[in-house]
Amino acid sequence: MKRIESFLSARLFLVPQIVGDRLYFISNLNGRNSLYVMDRGGSVPEPLLPPNLALQNPHLMPGRSFIVFPKLEKIVVMLDQDGDENYLPMAISLDGGYPEPLFAEAFANHRVSADDADLERNTLTFVAESRTQPLMRSYLANLETGELTLLNESQFGGMPAGINETKDKFILAEGYGAGDGVLFRYNLGDAKPTTLLGTPMAERTPGSEPRKYNIGQTHFIRNDRGILLTTSEFEDTYGPAYFSLDNPTDLKQVTITGTQHEGVGELEEIRHLTGQKYLLIYNIDGSSWVYEAELDEENLTIRATHLLCGQGELAGGVLESIRYNKMQDEYVLSFSTAVSPTQLYTIGGPNRDVCQRHTRERILGLPGEWLAPGEDTPFTSYDGLRISARLYLPAAELGYEGPRPLVYYIHGGPQGQERPDFAWFSMPFIQYLTLNGFAVFVPNVRGSTGYGYSYMKHVVRDWGGADRLDHVHAMTEVLPKDARIDVSRAGVVGRSYGGYMTLTLASRYPELWSAAIDMFGPYDLLTFASRVPETWKPFMKMLVGDPETEQDFLTERSPRTYIEQVTAPMLVVQGKNDPRVIEQESRELVEKLREIGKEVDYLMFPDEGHDVLKYENRVKVYTTMTDFFRKHLGS
Repeated sequence: MKRIESFLSARLFLVPQIVGDRLYFISNLNGRNSLYVMDRGGSVPEPLLPPNLALQNPHLMPGRSFIVFPKLEKIVVMLDQDGDENYLPMAISLDGGYPEPLFAEAFANHRVSADDADLERNTLTFVAESRTQPLMRSYLANLETGELTLLNESQFGGMPAGINETKDKFILAEGYGAGDGVLFRYNLGDAKPTTLLGTPMAERTPGSEPRKYNIGQTHFIRNDRGILLTTSEFEDTYGPAYFSLDNPTDLKQVTITGTQHEGVGELEEIRHLTGQKYLLIYNIDGSSWVYEAELDEENLTIRATHLLCGQGELAGGVLESIRYNKMQDEYVLSFSTAVSPTQLYTIGGPNRDVCQRHTRERILGLPGEWLAPGEDTPFTSYDGLRISARLYLPAAELGYEGPRPLVYYIHGGPQGQERPDFAWFSMPFIQYLTLNGFAVFVPNVRGSTGYGYSYMKHVVRDWGGADRLDHVHAMTEVLPKDARIDVSRAGVVGRSYGGYMTLTLASRYPELWSAAIDMFGPYDLLTFASRVPETWKPFMKMLVGDPETEQDFLTERSPRTYIEQVTAPMLVVQGKNDPRVIEQESRELVEKLREIGKEVDYLMFPDEGHDVLKYENRVKVYTTMTDFFRKHLGS
């Protein structure tokens, strides 16, 4: 029987960390994302947290959800309350237990993220976002001494982007929008950070156009005299560069050799491991390629020495996370594909050819040939821009005949990407839709990540502009040419920004849709921009628009302006504790649709935030949405 429970029987195995012969990881074994440990090679996973507690959602938040400090025999965990994202650091022993707050006084009324853990020195960095004012503070924490050192405070971040090995020199980063970054240098004991690269917002004058720098990760090299970083300065799809701390504006390109992949994509990350050893992580056509590499500081070259991910069992899917254990000289990673749940692996050996799988998660009761691997279906949009997309069709073995009704699925972000990844919400839903006879089209239109800086920047201050026209072009000029698809029976669905676009398309192009599902989508950009957390508001002004000075523009781009044109039945999904698109936003949408006599259903979860994570809630939302499309599109 085709039930969503078959897909949800495949548990998540996320963000693993290996310590000795033990594997620590996040899983939803108890219906929530909680912390577990098991022996390498496999054993019964042991819970480390009480069943009512859930860890930080690694899909939505930057930083690390947990960090094991073996020398302290302590685990730092990041917890919130039912999706409200007010994450706070807490600590448990290696054996687990009820968590106790860390630095509670400093972090009251803040949302905290943790990163850059040093397991030898027992330090990590925190970024604390105020919930009462637009201010972020970054800290270096010493868990052994209990010392918390303030590094910087700023309404634009000032977050640690690089730390030297001795933890006394820092690179801090501020960002004012896509491709507009500033780096600061800070040494412990300095009165304040000093500007290193770019022009801080406080120093800009009205009408000025300072040079903009698109900057990624940074690493100290050459005995802390220079910085290795990722940037689009030389390659639109990102690449490594170097500058001396004595002359930071003189960026020099660093050459990468030895990679094996081909296709369209970008360099996601360069991560320092130890010595001259680095990790190169690529996103190519949505799939992950990962290399171990060596840096030649003298000649400014990076040579890929071993392919870790991109072939064999670790091909055609998405690396959910990877961690390097310096003591054991091996990697532990989580990986999934469109048709395979997340699995845990370790990779070691001098030639990195010892790959061990530690989990055997599977989809219960459904033959593998019933699942849809998807096919790449890029298209040329109205203005000649190449748009990446994937199409998932019901397997031939299911016996469906004739053109299939279409579900048009739009990802969040907008600077995000839909990938062949079974770890999170989208893929089980997509697979369940194909099992029920639907074709599912998943475009990554302009503004998506994964295709370079210029592609991503298209959507900045243009929500509902050119991105909207990409979708319209696909629905009117591309998909009607595929005889396998019945565009006369089409529904649109999206999450977060995808929900906004769903509302935009359903209201401005009602003739295209027979049904629409909005999940956590902004209805009115004016109210949305004013209701986000205080630390988000400066960025909203730069990325979406200023609700105080650009009211006409935001009104023109708001679904609210066109909502009376909706003709398709609509389902609205919302989490009560959502801090990003608050429940009132969706409630006002539903009330308006009912007031003007439109057909609308409202599914609100009182114990979720900007996602649906709990098992029983996922069963309900997947089933409700699929039944909604079956009712209005047929199957």
